[in-house]
Amino acid sequence: MRKRRTFEPQAGGPGLTLAGILTASFALAACTTTGTSASASDEDEAPRYAAMTEDEGPFASTYRAYPGVATALVGATVYDGAGGMIEGGTVLLRDGQIVAVGGSELATDGYQVIDAAGKYVTPGIIDIHSHLGDYPSPGVDAHADGNEATSPTTPEVWAEHSVWPQDPGFSRALANGGVTALQILPGSANLMGGRSVTLKNVPARTVQGMKFPDAPYGFKMACGENPKRVYGNRGRMPSTRMGNFALNRKTWMEAIDYANDEDRGRDLGKETLVGVLDGEILVHNHCYRADEMALVMDMAKEIGYRVTAFHHAVEAYKIGDLLRENGVCSAIWADWYGFKMEAYDGILENAALLQQAGACVVIHSDSQDDIQRLNQEAAKAQAAGRRMGIDLPDEQVIGWITLNAARAMGIDEMTGSLEPGKMADVVLWNGDPLSVYSRPERVWIDGALMYGANDPRRRPVSDFELGQPGEGDMK
Repeated sequence: MRKRRTFEPQAGGPGLTLAGILTASFALAACTTTGTSASASDEDEAPRYAAMTEDEGPFASTYRAYPGVATALVGATVYDGAGGMIEGGTVLLRDGQIVAVGGSELATDGYQVIDAAGKYVTPGIIDIHSHLGDYPSPGVDAHADGNEATSPTTPEVWAEHSVWPQDPGFSRALANGGVTALQILPGSANLMGGRSVTLKNVPARTVQGMKFPDAPYGFKMACGENPKRVYGNRGRMPSTRMGNFALNRKTWMEAIDYANDEDRGRDLGKETLVGVLDGEILVHNHCYRADEMALVMDMAKEIGYRVTAFHHAVEAYKIGDLLRENGVCSAIWADWYGFKMEAYDGILENAALLQQAGACVVIHSDSQDDIQRLNQEAAKAQAAGRRMGIDLPDEQVIGWITLNAARAMGIDEMTGSLEPGKMADVVLWNGDPLSVYSRPERVWIDGALMYGANDPRRRPVSDFELGQPGEGDMK
C-alpha cells in the first residue's frame, strides 16, 4: 500500500517539483508491458495480477537522440534565451549537449565548424500550447481526438493516447518554425480536460519515441465560456460560471478525500488530481478574463495546488501584479482577440504590460499555423509594446518562446537556453529571428541536425504525406 498523503483545505499550494536532470545517454527501452504479475508464494495458490502503478511509469519514454557530430557555430549573433546576447559569438555542441557559449576566444579544435557570420543562433523554440497529433492535419472528424467532451471533468484521460506521430504539423513546425519541443494539451471543452504530454519534435513511430524524457506531466483545466457552453447546451451542469467553480471545487474535495483514504482502490482520474496536489503534475489553465483568473488562484489556495500558467489569458495585463505575486505565467497570443465575448477585451500590448509588471510571459500558438512562426508572433507583441513606449530588448523577447516556456513546462533545467550541460536544442537562423523575412536554416535537437534548408536529406516529411501534392510544404 502506498504511503498515506494528507491534504487540508486552505493550506497553501505546494511548490512545483522540477523534472530531474536528463542523464547523459539513453538506452532503448524494451517492449512495454501492459501489466505485471506476481507469482504466488505457494504453487497451489492461483497467481494474482496487478496493473503497473503510476510509480512504475506506464507509457514510459523510449526517446533516443539521433546521432550527431561535434559542431561549432562561429561568428553569429547569439541570443542565449536567458536574456543574454553576444555579437560574433561561438556556440559549441558535443555529445548532445551545449559545451560552451562565448566569443571568438573559444577553441574549435575537434569540431565541425559552421561559419555563421551575419546569422543568428537561438535555443530551440518551445511551444507550451499545441494540439498537434491530437488535432492533426488533415482536420477531419476521424482525427478529432483532443476533447473527451462526454463529461465536464475527465482528469483520467491522457493527451498522449491520442497523439498521431505522423501528423504533418510536426515536421512543418520544425522546418518553418524551429520548434524543438512542444506540449500537447487536451482541448478546452472540459473543466478538467486531462493530462498533457511534452514531446521532442523528432520523427518517431510511436508517441513514446517522441516523449520528452523526465518532463513532468501537465494538467489541462478550463474556465469560462467553453465548459458552460458545451454542457449547458446539453441541459447539465455547468451552465454558468458559478457552476464551473462549484463543480471544480466538488471534484477537488473528492480528490482530497481519496488521497487521505488508506483503503482506496485505484481511480485513474483521482490519481492525476493527487499528482497535482503533490506538485508533480503542473496545472495549465485555459482562462481569458482577469476576474476569473483571480478567482482560480483563490480556488487553488483553498484546495492546495498551484496554477503554473494561464493559457490565452487575453486580460492578463489587468492583473500583472497578482500573477507576479503568485508566480503564475501567462501563455498568450500576440494579437488574437474579439472572436468571442470573453476575448473581447484583449489588447495587442498584453505581453508588454505583463513584462513591465515583472510577470512571466510566454507566447504560445494553439494553432497548427502559428506554431510555424512563433518568432514572428513574439516580434508582433514586442512591436506593440514599443509603440506604447515599453522598451523590450530582442534578447528578452527571445525568452518568451524559449526559456520562459521551458520554465512553465518544468523542463528548464534541461532545455530552453544555451547553457553548458543543457540539451543541444539549437536553431541557426538565416537572419534576425524577430524579422518576418527570416527563417530557420538549420535545427539541432540534442546535438543532432534534424533540419537543413540546403540539405534535401535533412528535410523531414511525414509518412502520411509521402507521394502526395504539397509533400513537406517547406515555406
